[in-house]
Amino acid sequence: MPYPDTVNLPFNASAVADGFTAVPPGSADDGGPGTWAVIQGNALVVQNREGCLSLPEGDRPQWLPADIPSIPIGLWHGRPLRVARISGRDILPFPFMAEPFNATVERLDDATLTLGGMAQQILHWERSSRFCSRCGTSMERVPGTWGKRCAPCGVEHFPHIHPCAIILVKRGDEFLLTRKPEWAPGRYGLVAGFLDFGESLEECARREVREETGVEISGIRYVGSQCWPFPSQLMAGFVAEYAGGEIRIDTTELEDARWFSPAAMPESIPPRRSIARWIIDRFAIGDREKP
Repeated sequence: MPYPDTVNLPFNASAVADGFTAVPPGSADDGGPGTWAVIQGNALVVQNREGCLSLPEGDRPQWLPADIPSIPIGLWHGRPLRVARISGRDILPFPFMAEPFNATVERLDDATLTLGGMAQQILHWERSSRFCSRCGTSMERVPGTWGKRCAPCGVEHFPHIHPCAIILVKRGDEFLLTRKPEWAPGRYGLVAGFLDFGESLEECARREVREETGVEISGIRYVGSQCWPFPSQLMAGFVAEYAGGEIRIDTTELEDARWFSPAAMPESIPPRRSIARWIIDRFAIGDREKP
């Protein structure tokens, strides 16, 4: 298997553990050459060198508008790593391009994906934490952390991570997969949803499966987790057994749900960069090759 455990999946810190060193938020930046993780929409700006995609390196890129701030977040192989966000209207000169995080063909290596995911998550937090949600005043950074403090009302805010349950339901050799209407044609994946007030993750898993598909589950077993920075989820993975009920989809959420087997798979399943695929490979199809 390409990933022995979920901790090895991209977007988790272990994917960059051999080269990334964090620096305290708000650290001074000497402005020297470094590595640049720049977000454009839901894509990461990379340099395309004969099909090899890598993060821009060196001095501040000329195509990065002067009025766009960059944030130093650490060192990548000893050089400053800076993150920034540009508009979808900004033009990238050759050989630079914006590679979507959800591209059908997985061309970004795990480390590049993970650094891009960190940039995405940090920039989302910085943008969404500019003002206090209690009184609307501009926030100040809590020194040495990503937290923010509101001076007038005293409230402190720290990065908002949103836990989600993602669930594989098994019925003998069969397993339940679902399809959202906005997904690529033929793509099926797992039931997933956000934790609600007063729920454990296992209760969330049971509720989401029931609400989306009408199916009841039992024997809910935690199997691993993955940071999913789109924009700030933590995916907690579960495997459960079918306990009854006929499929009745929630049409506000899904386009289809059905039982599949290793011998009768959908046209497409989630990419290998996701915990959804890791769970399907390990607990449903035994890592059989599937695009």
